[in-house]
Amino acid sequence: MPTSTHPRHRVDHTIARSWLLTGASDPATIHTADAGSADVVILDLEDGSPDKHLARTHVQNWLAGGGHAWVRINDATTSDWAHDLDMLSDSAPVAGIVLAKTEDPEQVSATAARLRHPVPIVAMIETALGLEEARAIARVPETVRIAFGRADFRKDTGAAGDPLSLAYARSRIVVASRAERISAPIDGATPTDDLDELRAGITIGTNAGMTGKLCLDPSHTDVVNNALSPSAQELAWADTIITTLGKDGEHVTNGDERPQLERALHIHNRARAFTL
Repeated sequence: MPTSTHPRHRVDHTIARSWLLTGASDPATIHTADAGSADVVILDLEDGSPDKHLARTHVQNWLAGGGHAWVRINDATTSDWAHDLDMLSDSAPVAGIVLAKTEDPEQVSATAARLRHPVPIVAMIETALGLEEARAIARVPETVRIAFGRADFRKDTGAAGDPLSLAYARSRIVVASRAERISAPIDGATPTDDLDELRAGITIGTNAGMTGKLCLDPSHTDVVNNALSPSAQELAWADTIITTLGKDGEHVTNGDERPQLERALHIHNRARAFTL
């Protein structure tokens, strides 16, 4: 399988917007995902692949052919976790690992220790116990971001799916990430065919402080990327602030202006990273 030249490979995982989960049981599905617009493609060895053995074979073949992808592995309490890591240890380098149902910082450390090379890890918080350990999980050096597994969190806790019912969980994950100085979290997927409903779901996450989103459908990635990129209005505002205050803050005259300049520079840096 050939190496993709998709521009997502220039989007660093620390700021990636769309994270597309795709089942690894069918090579055609992998090719479709790779040809799309997602910032990150995640080959799913967990829920998205009922036949784990076959999926591992396809992942190994994809990586051996120069394919670029992250891989979601099974949670550390299962035997499939060890099988997934054994396969990855014998494979060509993987871009990163998404660890399902992370509930303990040691699970992240143990995952990293079983791989031959340093690999960035996104820890998925999907249970009440995982949420309680969110800051400790974020503190592990290999943890680069946290993702919120909304569906399994609801299953574990009995929480409803409305924004208010999940606001506490989202806020805890955002605060844990910020407190440990890792990138802002990745929100859970919004399973819908209605793009307006998808946009509303993205807004819920961004209002909480999340800057990435899991996707289950390749058609969602453009919507996510657009929503999580600086808008034309934001860029115009940032240009005005930088011109007025100077990119190094040489014209800052009071304490209120410094945060404005920092936000303007942040917007410009994100726009540059996304080649806007």
